[in-house]
Amino acid sequence: MARPVGTITRGTTNPNRLRRMDRWIAFALGAELRRAADPVAVDLGYGAAPWTAVELLGRLRTVRPDAQVVGLEIDPARVAAADPYRRDGLTFAHGGFEVPLPDRRRPVLIRAANVLRQYDETEVPAVWDRLRARLAPGGLLVEGTCDEIGRRHVWVAIGPEGPRTVTFATRLGSLDRPSDLAERLPKALIHRNVPGEPVHAFLTEFDRAWATAAPFASLGARQRWIRSVRLLAESGWPVTDRADRWRQGEVTVRWEALAPRGA
Repeated sequence: MARPVGTITRGTTNPNRLRRMDRWIAFALGAELRRAADPVAVDLGYGAAPWTAVELLGRLRTVRPDAQVVGLEIDPARVAAADPYRRDGLTFAHGGFEVPLPDRRRPVLIRAANVLRQYDETEVPAVWDRLRARLAPGGLLVEGTCDEIGRRHVWVAIGPEGPRTVTFATRLGSLDRPSDLAERLPKALIHRNVPGEPVHAFLTEFDRAWATAAPFASLGARQRWIRSVRLLAESGWPVTDRADRWRQGEVTVRWEALAPRGA
């Protein structure tokens, strides 16, 4: 067997850690998942315990009852430890960025959460290219980072053609200001949160909108967040989602608006 591509992660994981990302995936990919001929998803680098793969299957099956999930790990010991959790539609395999699915299957989803944090920023584009090349037509790669219990999360959605959007998601009660999410920017953006870079300008403007929306705090953090996002959209930032997503502590922006200079 060829050696898997990539390096072993720390393996840190917790139940329900990726719930915000999973809910967004079920919403954003729902139509494609329902019409897919082969509704298989990959949980890439699920870690020392298989909780995230188990949960992903349950959430995708609310959209497509026969959805399947394959958990991939570079560490064979983690694959062996996950084996007791196999069930109908859920399997585990040894592999990395080459995404080795049997019978040349191409997944409609590859989720890579908290995987690229240990890599150098310069390595990210090649990893994205390798993973998106494995997607089924219309499929999606979702790559991002969250804190240990899933309160704050930022991810990039990448189609077969390249990156599309960046989503910021948070438990609003944990937030002092939107730029608190900077610590969870994915590897492609975290070192670009400096003056002169688009992501820094976005977070600065988001904080300004948050301050302007302070009177809405009397109605709750949700209403303040919604007003702040609306101000962002009105000022020209290409927000792609609507208030029903903002109410959940999310906002999604086109990748081109936040992409690193020179990318």
